[in-house]
Amino acid sequence: MDALDAWFANKRWPVADFQRAAWTAYARGESGLLHAPTGTGKTLAAWGGPLRAATGPDEPLRVLWITPMRALAADTAEQLQAIATDVGSGWTVERRTGDTGSAARARQRRRLPQALVTTPESLSLLLGYADLIPAFAGLQAVIVDEWHELLGSKRGVQVTLCLSRLRELAPHLRVWGLSATLGNLETAARALIGPDRACTLVGADLPKVLTVDTLLPPQIEHFPAAGHMGLVCLPQVVEALHTAQSTLLFTNTRAQAERWFDALSMAAPELTLGLHHGSLDARHRADIEAGLKTGTLRAVVATSALDLGVDFRPVDQVIQIGGPKGVARLLQRAGRSGHRPGARSRILCVPANALEIAEFAAARRALAQGDIEERRPLRGALDLLAQHVVTLALTGRCRPETILKTVRGTDGYADLSDEDWQWVLDFVMRGGALQAYPQFRKVAINDQGCLCVPDATTARRHRLAVGTITSDAMMKVAFVNGAGVGQVEESFIARLKPGDTFLFGGRRLTLVRVRDMVAQVRAGGRSQVIPRFAGGKMPLSSTLAGQLRALMADHVRDGLASDLPERAALAPLFERQAAISALPVPGTLLVERLRSREGTHLFVFPFAGRHAHEGLAALMAWRLAQRAPMNVTMAFNDYGFELLSRALPPLDDTELRRLLSPQQLDADLLSSLNAAEMARRQFREVARVAGLVFEGYPGAGKTVKQVQLSSGLLYDVLARYEPGNRLVRQALDEVLERQLDRSRLRAACEAAQQDRVVQVDTPRLSPLAFPLWAERLTQQLGSESAAERIRRMAAELAGQMPSGDRPTRRRTPRR
Repeated sequence: MDALDAWFANKRWPVADFQRAAWTAYARGESGLLHAPTGTGKTLAAWGGPLRAATGPDEPLRVLWITPMRALAADTAEQLQAIATDVGSGWTVERRTGDTGSAARARQRRRLPQALVTTPESLSLLLGYADLIPAFAGLQAVIVDEWHELLGSKRGVQVTLCLSRLRELAPHLRVWGLSATLGNLETAARALIGPDRACTLVGADLPKVLTVDTLLPPQIEHFPAAGHMGLVCLPQVVEALHTAQSTLLFTNTRAQAERWFDALSMAAPELTLGLHHGSLDARHRADIEAGLKTGTLRAVVATSALDLGVDFRPVDQVIQIGGPKGVARLLQRAGRSGHRPGARSRILCVPANALEIAEFAAARRALAQGDIEERRPLRGALDLLAQHVVTLALTGRCRPETILKTVRGTDGYADLSDEDWQWVLDFVMRGGALQAYPQFRKVAINDQGCLCVPDATTARRHRLAVGTITSDAMMKVAFVNGAGVGQVEESFIARLKPGDTFLFGGRRLTLVRVRDMVAQVRAGGRSQVIPRFAGGKMPLSSTLAGQLRALMADHVRDGLASDLPERAALAPLFERQAAISALPVPGTLLVERLRSREGTHLFVFPFAGRHAHEGLAALMAWRLAQRAPMNVTMAFNDYGFELLSRALPPLDDTELRRLLSPQQLDADLLSSLNAAEMARRQFREVARVAGLVFEGYPGAGKTVKQVQLSSGLLYDVLARYEPGNRLVRQALDEVLERQLDRSRLRAACEAAQQDRVVQVDTPRLSPLAFPLWAERLTQQLGSESAAERIRRMAAELAGQMPSGDRPTRRRTPRR
C-alpha cells in the first residue's frame, strides 16, 4: 500500500474506481478530461497521480493547477497542500494570482514551488518572463479545474494558448481537465487537449442522488409579470432556513441577492446571514467564505460566485430563487449540498412567477433523462492571438514560425489561415493601419530571428493589461475612511447626487462624494434603490426550453403526470393558456395577435432565449418597415417577443416565414439594430485585449468614458481607412454572437420554415403574452405606476376565463 492509499484508509474513505483509473492514466503519461458529479472526489482523482510520482522537496516545478477564479486559488492551494503534507510528499503548494503580494512574486521568480495554483491571466504573465523558461522544463502536469466554466470563453482559449507554449518547453507534459456539468464531453476534451492529440475520458460511475423540490407560493399568479423577485415566498423560505443548520440561497442576479438579503435580515433577524457576490470587496467575500467553512453563518445569499469549488463544509440545503435558466446551473448549485461521495444533494426551488414553476418541472425532467447543455468552444479570436504573440515576444526566445506551429496545434486556431497569421504579425510589429503611430509598433525581430519587445514602457504596459476580462464601466464604492465596500456600475453612480441613498452589500449607504473615480459613502439611509448590474439576465438554455415545450406537449396529449409535484399549479396555467390561445408544443410556432387601444400586438413564441428574441424582434420589425413605413415597439423575454404597431398589416403563414427567413440574416440583423454603434462599443473589449487601448496604471486608471472615447476613435479610423479590418469584423461577430445569440437565432429562423405555424387571434392577453406586455410597460412608465397598472391588469385577467368568446385560430396544414 503506497502513501496515498494509506491516507485514504486512514480517512476511512474508499478509493473510487474513477479515481484509481485517473491515477493509472496519469502514470501512463496520458492526458484527458475527468468528469464526475460535484462532490464525488474529482480533486483527489486529479491530484493523486502527481502525488504518487513525487520524490521529495528538492524537485523543481511539477504541477500547475489552473483555477477559473482567483477567489478560489487560496482555498485550492490550502486543500492541495494539506493532502500533499499528509501523504509525506515533501511538496510545497503556493498560489500566484493578482492577489499575490510583491514579496511572494519575487521569491517565486527565484524559485517556483513544486505545485503552483494560478489563473489563466497569471499563467500568461509567467510565460512572458525569460528567466522562468528553464523552470518550466521539468513541468509534468497542468490540471485545469472547472473546465466547463472556461470552455466557450476567451479565457478558455487563453488557457489552450498557454498550454501550447508549455508543451514546447516540456514535450512530455500531461494535461487534465476537471468538469462536473457538460453535455458534450468529447468536444470539451478536444478543445482542451488539442484536435490531434490522444485524449482519455475518465468518468465517475457514481450516480449522484439529487432531490429537486419546488416551493409553491400560497397563491399562484397565472398572469405573472416579468422581473418578480419571488418575495411572495419569503415566509416559507424563512421557515425552510430554520429547519437547516446551514443554507446556501442562490439568486440569478446581484440585485436579486441584495433584495433577498435585505428582506431576510428584516424577516429573520435571529439568523446569522451573509451576502456574497462578485461586486463586493474581496475581503468581505473572504470573510463570508470563512464563515461557511467554520459554520458560524446560518445562511448565505449568493450568486454564481459560489457555484464553483470553494471548499467549505457541505451545507444542509441549497435554495434556488428564480428559474434556473439552465439544467447544468441547477445541477452545479444543487451539488453544493451533500458535497461528498455518496451523499444526497437537495435543492429547494423558489419560483418568482408561475412560468418559473414550469421551468423547475422541466429541469427535473431533464436531470432525470441526463439531458445537460452543451458548451461550444470559441474559435478564431484574433485579438487574443495578438495579445499572446506580444506576451511570448517579451521573452525574446520565440520565432514566428514556431509560434504559428504551436498555435495551430490548439482547437481554437486549428484553421488559422496564413492571411490571418500575417495580419496578426503585421498588427503587432507595424500597427497595421495605424503604422504611422509608434506606440502601436510593439514587436520587432532580434538578431536571433526571434520576436522581441524592445521598448520597456511597452512591455510594462502589456504586462498590466494581459487578460481577457474587461470590466463593465465599474466604479469603486468605499467609506469615507477608505474601507472598501465593492464596485457598482459607473452609470448608476452618475444618476445619484450627494445625499442620495442606495442598498449595496447588505447595507444602506448614503453617497457623500465622488472623488478620483471612487464613490465615497457613509452608512445609513432609507432607500430601497439597488444598483443594477449589466449581464444580469441569463437566457433560457435551449435544453431547458425543449424540456419546457415537451412538458406542454404532455399536457396536450395525456395531461400532466399525477406524480409531478408541480401538477396542481401547472395544470390550471396550461389550461388557461390553451383556452385563450394555444400551447407552443414542439414542432409548432405559436403566434398570437391581439388588438387593443394601443394598436395591434403580435406575440411570437420561438422559445429561443431572450438574447435571440431581441434579435428576432428587431429583425421582423426592420423587415416589416422595409415594405411600408411604420413605428414598431418591441419587448422580449425568454419565451418570445412582442411587436406593437398601429399599422401592423395582416400576416399569413407564408409572410411570417418570409419575415423570419434565415436568408441574408447577418446583413439584415446589422441593418436592423444599428449594429455599427453596438460594434463600436464592443470594440472597446476587442481593442483592450489586442493592446490598442491602455486603461492606465494602478491608481491612475482612465475613466470608462475616456477608454470608450479612445476605442471609439480607433474603431472609426479602422472602419474608414482599412475596410474589412479583422478586429472591426470580430467586434461585429461578437455583437451578433454574444448579445443576440446568433447561433440560436439562426436555428429559430430555420425552425420557423419547417414548423407548423399556429396563429391565434386572442380576445385578451394570454399567460404567455402577459409578461411581454408587462416588460414593455415597465420600460415606458415609472416603476410605481407600471407596477400598479400591471397588478390591475393581472387581477382583471385572472377573473376573465373565456367562455363563449373562444379565440379564433388560423389552421395551418402540416408540411
